[in-house]
Amino acid sequence: MATPRFAWGIDIGNRALKAVKLVRDGDGVRVDDFEFIEHETILSQAGDNKEQLIQTALANFVQRHTTKGGVVSVGVSGQNSFARFVKLPPVEEKKIPEIVRFEAIQQIPFPLDDVEWSYQLFREDDNPEIEVGIFAMRRELVNQHIAYFTDFDLNVQNVQMNPLAVYNALQFDGRFNDGVAMVVDVGTDNTDLLIANNQSIWMRSIPIGGSNFTEALVKAFKINAVRAETEKRNAATSKYARQIFQHMRPVFADLVAEIQRSIGFYSSVHRDAKITKIYALGSTFKLPGLQKYLQQNLQLQVERIENFTAGAPTDPKLGATFGDNLLSVVGAYGLAVQAMGGAMVNSSLLPRAIQRERIWQDKTKWFGLAAALFVGGVTIAGARLFFEDLQFKNAEAQRQKNASILSQANTLSTSWNQVQTAGEPERVMNANLSTLVDGKSLWPQIISDLVNSIPQPPEPLAMAIKKADVEGIKKVPRGERKLIQINEILSQYDPAIAPKLADANYRATALPPMASDPATLLGSAGTTAIGGFGGMPVDPAAAAVAPDPTGKGRGFFLTLRITCPLDQAVEYIEKDLQAALKSVAPSEKRPNLRYAIKRVWILQRNPIKEDSLRMQKLSADYAAVLAAKTAAAGANAALTATPVPNEGGAPTRPPGYPPTFGGQPQPQPGVATPADESYNDRLTGESVLEDKEFEMVLGVELDPTPWVKPAADPNAPQQTAATPAQ
Repeated sequence: MATPRFAWGIDIGNRALKAVKLVRDGDGVRVDDFEFIEHETILSQAGDNKEQLIQTALANFVQRHTTKGGVVSVGVSGQNSFARFVKLPPVEEKKIPEIVRFEAIQQIPFPLDDVEWSYQLFREDDNPEIEVGIFAMRRELVNQHIAYFTDFDLNVQNVQMNPLAVYNALQFDGRFNDGVAMVVDVGTDNTDLLIANNQSIWMRSIPIGGSNFTEALVKAFKINAVRAETEKRNAATSKYARQIFQHMRPVFADLVAEIQRSIGFYSSVHRDAKITKIYALGSTFKLPGLQKYLQQNLQLQVERIENFTAGAPTDPKLGATFGDNLLSVVGAYGLAVQAMGGAMVNSSLLPRAIQRERIWQDKTKWFGLAAALFVGGVTIAGARLFFEDLQFKNAEAQRQKNASILSQANTLSTSWNQVQTAGEPERVMNANLSTLVDGKSLWPQIISDLVNSIPQPPEPLAMAIKKADVEGIKKVPRGERKLIQINEILSQYDPAIAPKLADANYRATALPPMASDPATLLGSAGTTAIGGFGGMPVDPAAAAVAPDPTGKGRGFFLTLRITCPLDQAVEYIEKDLQAALKSVAPSEKRPNLRYAIKRVWILQRNPIKEDSLRMQKLSADYAAVLAAKTAAAGANAALTATPVPNEGGAPTRPPGYPPTFGGQPQPQPGVATPADESYNDRLTGESVLEDKEFEMVLGVELDPTPWVKPAADPNAPQQTAATPAQ
């Protein structure tokens, strides 16, 4: 089929008609014209008025623009069409159509006679496998859609799925030259997700779009959809911007979750593929902060499309409108690219009857031309050769000039490549250095908040403890001391902690148990340690910046082992400490706190004497302290005692110096204090066996919803309930 002089790509979306006109410009194409006609009502909400809105938009388009002499390529929604990608078995090239038809029968959930279908082969370099994309749409839907255009005498040459049109646009502009990239095209009612490179495509449509953001504002502020849409579009400059974004945040989170789920599925199937970046499309990305939100949560570079390689309309006013709507017209641009013969995916859902009619019309033109040439061919053949030879000789100077320009261009291109790659090692080193500080302040803040949450003892007791005044401490009977001591802190990172924290029936007992061997328990009495469960340590800094593969909120389970001598320790811990811990969250004083303690479980509340593991640990601690004291005493004696030679003349150990085992001083037999002293308080000498030991598990969510100050303006939109923390 001959390449047309110009082509229109027309995408009738839920919110507007978008159209882009491409014309020939040397060996390439350029954008010559553009149209954006917004519907009075969203088509998906228009009911029986939908067809009238489409016809009105097309009538306005035809009235404003010239279409005669060119062709039209139209798009259809990814939700109304069908796409499957399958690997073909090794077969001869001539048998591929037969195999594809067999796969189409298996994959398409309708009889082939009831659909318009097409396919596209994908071959990767150095890979003998062939993947085929099978695309289909019910015939009555295709015919209905084409009728809108043929009623206005538009020459429809292609019918393409909008996601594939977007792919053609980006592939034509070289957006996949750096490898695999993801495309997030947020429409009105759904979002098209593509993961692709120059040789393959994976695509999915999810039911989240711009209308979901609008609906969130309708529910939160009890306003109509028109005003909610206005508030959304003007959110960046609205004095209620904080409240608006606060109520749209759950939709942001749902969108991220679906994107992460898609990335996870794609990665599990294409293990060698690495997504390098994300391209953001759709007018919803005009919302300030959405691009940054995706980038932070997906840990991938997110780029908005700012221009096309085919340029923009030369008319300044038209060019400005084109730039404002660029994120919405990528599909229309891709449709026009396919009509001009520059697309990677050339499949079309245009009914075969219309395709045959178009082919016959083109052949008829050539039949007439061939007959005319046959009559006059003998006469003009000699003259044509003469004039062509003359033109070739006259163009010698121009050819030399072109060769010189090409040589200069190659030299400049080489120089520019050198400039682009200069300093690459330094840039990589700087990027690596910047990651060293990510999350470093998180754990000091968490530990500080844990310590500050512990209720302070009464002033006299606190002063006595501070001065290590044993008699002052003993003035308060041990069973009346409001004193809490953290013995151990263990951590476990969870990349999807939010669902567990939101589930009222979830119990922290589902966590892996802590190490049961006393030798592996972290720290000693009175110390604080950071580690892992069951001998699996966690690097807090690395975990703090790890991407969340599920989109449901990452965080930590912290296990605290604490002791309290108070007789009513259970009530004291549950009333004071538990309440203090639950208050650690973003607040007016710390609105941007990076974490929040969402749940507190108390799993154990027993006296120390009933915990055999704890008893073994205290005994081991006491033995270590005793050994250290004995070694110190022996070392001091060695400094003053006179060595006594043995029978061989070699000096012996000084008197009283303990024997060694493996190079470590050991306590002498019979020197140890009775075993019950192992369980005495190191400061006061009192028994700790009646002290209560608690095991608490804290659910800590990272990156919770920031605190938002309530609106004081009485004219501000009123919300029905406070937004729960994320």
